[in-house]
Amino acid sequence: MRIGVDVGGTNTDAVLMDGRTVMATHKAPTSANISGGIVNAISEVLTSAAISPAEIEAVMIGTTQFTNAFVERRELSRVGVLRLALPATRGLPPMVNWPADFAETIGDQIHLIKGGYEYDGRCISPLDEREIARVAKKLSAAGIDAIAISGVFSPVNGDMEARAAEIVQQELPDASITLSSKIGRIGLLERENAGIMNASLNAFASKVISSFRQALTQLNITAPFFISQNDGTLMKATFVEKYPVLTFASGPTNSMRGAAYLSSVEDALVADIGGTTTDIGMLVKGFPRESSVPVDIGGVRTNFRMPDILALGLGGGSVVSPTQPITIGPRSVGFRLTEKARVFGGDTLTVTDIAVAAGYADIGQRKNVRELSGEFIRSAVSKVHSMLVDGIDRIKTSSEPVPLILVGGGAILIDRDIDGASEVIVPEHAGVANAIGASIAQVGGEVDKIYSYDEIGREAAIEDATQQAIEEAIAAGAKADTVETIDFEEVPLSYVPGGAVRVRIKTAGELETC
Repeated sequence: MRIGVDVGGTNTDAVLMDGRTVMATHKAPTSANISGGIVNAISEVLTSAAISPAEIEAVMIGTTQFTNAFVERRELSRVGVLRLALPATRGLPPMVNWPADFAETIGDQIHLIKGGYEYDGRCISPLDEREIARVAKKLSAAGIDAIAISGVFSPVNGDMEARAAEIVQQELPDASITLSSKIGRIGLLERENAGIMNASLNAFASKVISSFRQALTQLNITAPFFISQNDGTLMKATFVEKYPVLTFASGPTNSMRGAAYLSSVEDALVADIGGTTTDIGMLVKGFPRESSVPVDIGGVRTNFRMPDILALGLGGGSVVSPTQPITIGPRSVGFRLTEKARVFGGDTLTVTDIAVAAGYADIGQRKNVRELSGEFIRSAVSKVHSMLVDGIDRIKTSSEPVPLILVGGGAILIDRDIDGASEVIVPEHAGVANAIGASIAQVGGEVDKIYSYDEIGREAAIEDATQQAIEEAIAAGAKADTVETIDFEEVPLSYVPGGAVRVRIKTAGELETC
């Protein structure tokens, strides 16, 4: 049996799964003590199903801890940044486009060093190993042990980044070192940004993972636990300590994977309606469609894999203006919904109050919203649905109607057909789709590289990339004999000699729990 847990900003959800069968679920407001909330949620589902901790094979946790920490500029470490590129890239130094307050938090230990490659793997300049050793000594003296190393076209050839890491490790044996080639894609600045972000979170990641371990120990659960990635797959806890940024946006991804499982529909729109926001995305073969453009996180542009998600300020706790013209959100009472909403005796008019007043949601006390006029209620309901329709129009890439799956605790806010959707599906257990998505997740690997087909040939290039992606999945915890390719993309690079083609391959396999 497996347990899936999703710790969101509003609710902590847990689900107990026996194979593909839902045995028990639990939803409660997220507590200030995250680990305490996990203990309570897991205890509830174990008690409900009368299952002992010894029967649990694995625990999967989805968390927004790392995203929130970065966006809020808290719990971040100072980072030493090494870019292997000189004499190229001098005009655009690392962190050139970051908000000023990040520079104050992360520091100004930025160093450009000779090195780097051309798109086809040819050397720009030999690696200056003596300069790297000198910089490492300087970082050691400054008390910095979080290091981000990037190089021009390092996803094509990561040898220089790896060698630089060896030199730094000799001077700083306890340092946590992030190589940009392990996280981001081809573009230097965005990939480098992702590496710096990751390095700044390494110490916090160790702290969070330790708290998760303590929570499971408290529950007498000895099974391994895993953390959700933002591509719908899982990572070992030790892997997350190295690459915490890969959890960014894993919450909506879990909900989408759970929606696919609960509805048995693999190609559809998904709207995950929570207490504060509605996250809309597109399922393709049961996995979230990835964003094809750089993603902004906390004001920083990155190019590592992220789901293509549109977030609307629409949720069960979204504040509704009590007068015309009606406005909804983006302010929300969030996890305090049961304290602040009128149907629960509070003094704030929320979208949940509107749904109850309209008669299609049966929670709280409807008598508390009887003073709302019929015209106002109808206008507010229309506003809620029009916001969802607008969001769907923005995320779709075709005018053809497609199924819409509603999940999340706020799915009760929708009670009519939605333009652009061929049908609206609200599956059983929709309220805990995020935890279910975490519990059924596979383990994945991904490679994004440029090959010269003129030199290596198409078949050899694809075989090489596929093997690397398989090895990535196995390293992350997948059973070797279950890994298969789930996504493949090749893009010829115009005006680049040598038949250069960008190859991206994603693999996934079943979780190795032994």
